[in-house]
Amino acid sequence: PTRPFPRPAPKEPFVAIGDIHGRADLLKRALRSIKDTKIVCVGDYVDRGDDSAEVLRLLYARPDVVCLSGNHEEMMLHFLDHPQKHGPRWLRYGGLQTLASFGVPGASEAASGAALDGIAEKLNEAMGEDLILWLRNRPVFWQSGNVAVVHAAADPAVPIDMQTTETLHWGHADFETTHREDNIWVLHGHTIVDTPHADRGRVSIDTGAYATGRLTAAWVSSDGVTFETV
Repeated sequence: PTRPFPRPAPKEPFVAIGDIHGRADLLKRALRSIKDTKIVCVGDYVDRGDDSAEVLRLLYARPDVVCLSGNHEEMMLHFLDHPQKHGPRWLRYGGLQTLASFGVPGASEAASGAALDGIAEKLNEAMGEDLILWLRNRPVFWQSGNVAVVHAAADPAVPIDMQTTETLHWGHADFETTHREDNIWVLHGHTIVDTPHADRGRVSIDTGAYATGRLTAAWVSSDGVTFETV
């Protein structure tokens, strides 16, 4: 028989907010609904939705909120560092909407060569050094008690604090099929689900805000996990 998985036991109650993807309107509603409770965001603040710039600025102004990095922040920063190498991929996966939100003109999926260098330079100017540095310094996981919050997934065979950034940002083949032996719950976004759920050590909260208009928050305490969607 399958051994029982222990209940979530964070050191204190907290709320985790799923992938925002430029939906500043939903983020504002979610933040207004949370009072006197620790907030953790699972990453993917940019791309696909129309208001990535506003989302980043809102979160930058909230040092009380723990903001993890996601794979879309990774792609954005790689574009800023090496525009010609990483630009085409980022633009295909939502970068165009992010550039538009920062008022950067002239971008298209067909951009290449020196044009990508120019677009990256304009984005760098529009974001400013402080916001870019803040984005670079986002942690890749956060843990309270036996609950870890990550962006995408965790390798079930590896301790949380020894996971690679690639796994935390992009996922792991065994995450959905193999239970952890260290009794750590992993709360994550990245993979869109119709309904948020918590089951045997995994909590999934990405309800595809940019496409569905539904942003989910998970309330986690020693009483269990409940969900609210705005």
